[in-house]
Amino acid sequence: MKINMSFLFKVTLSVTLWSSATFALIAFAQAQPVPPVSLSKHWQLVWQDEFDGKQLDKSKWSFEINCYGGGNNEQQCYTDRRKNAYIEQGILKIVALKEEFTGPAAQDDTPSYSPENTRTLPYTSARLRTKNKGDWRYGRFEIRAKLPQGQGTWPAIWMLPTDWRYGGWAGSGEIDIMEAVNLNTITDEKGQSPNQAETRIHGTLHYGRAWPDNVYSGQAYRLPNGADPANDFHVYAIEWQQGEIRWYVDDIHYATQRASGWYSQYMNAQGVLVNGLGSAPFDQKFHLILNLAVGGAWATTVNDKGIDPSIFPQSLAIDYIRVYQCQKSINTGIGCGAIVRDTKLVKGHVAPVLPR
Repeated sequence: MKINMSFLFKVTLSVTLWSSATFALIAFAQAQPVPPVSLSKHWQLVWQDEFDGKQLDKSKWSFEINCYGGGNNEQQCYTDRRKNAYIEQGILKIVALKEEFTGPAAQDDTPSYSPENTRTLPYTSARLRTKNKGDWRYGRFEIRAKLPQGQGTWPAIWMLPTDWRYGGWAGSGEIDIMEAVNLNTITDEKGQSPNQAETRIHGTLHYGRAWPDNVYSGQAYRLPNGADPANDFHVYAIEWQQGEIRWYVDDIHYATQRASGWYSQYMNAQGVLVNGLGSAPFDQKFHLILNLAVGGAWATTVNDKGIDPSIFPQSLAIDYIRVYQCQKSINTGIGCGAIVRDTKLVKGHVAPVLPR
């Protein structure tokens, strides 16, 4: 079918977050953690932000400014105000506040974006991205972070394609390095004991075709020994090479997905649905995104349900971000992998057969 790009931009975040929410309800944490891996000496640091300055480095980051609500009824406006994102003692803090705010109603990249078309929401927060300032194909991406807690919080560290070569979301892919919702509330995960705290983090891929024919797959994970992601800093990472993406927390390799379990099908210039070749869509440049959402289709529908206004302010704290490329093969990223052979292999999905 013919893709309406304006409409597609509007639904991108909505479906992304809704899909992550659905995944959260069915994915299970890895039961037996494995020892930390030893990282390859052939990773070369190519980009970093240690957040040592007094202000955010605008040569590396841009703010998204809108009250769009992510397309799935999130309750925050994203602003560029210092109170929602600032650096303090070498830590970037993205802060969600309970306060009514009015701002643009559309997502920043849509043709309908206009400061005059406004919406008012009851919370504020920030969403930062490196688009056209930090864009990479393959590498190791490390983010040392401390997560917020409480019902209605939704922190995310993730990546989107910069050029959308395979069409709109999710034909061109999405990489979720880390997401979590409602940490330290009572989990509603099946099979858990009563009063078990929510401590899961999630790593996910989104791919397939443009919405609504997109698919996703991933893995949930709990830190060893009952550690709480909201109590301390932990290093969330992926290693991404041609045909394979691996997820890590504190260098524990907890999941792998391979190109045999992802695909891209998109409309070519002649309007014909075709298969992306090779390891598409995860063979193009992606950029980083950091945000803290409030509410939305995932957070408000699980655990205690809704949003607890008494917990705010809450913050997503980032100590550093470091990006590495594999010097053994920059063009493929192959040769630097820290791999545990018996870790969870995410099955993913096989491309549907296209009509001839």
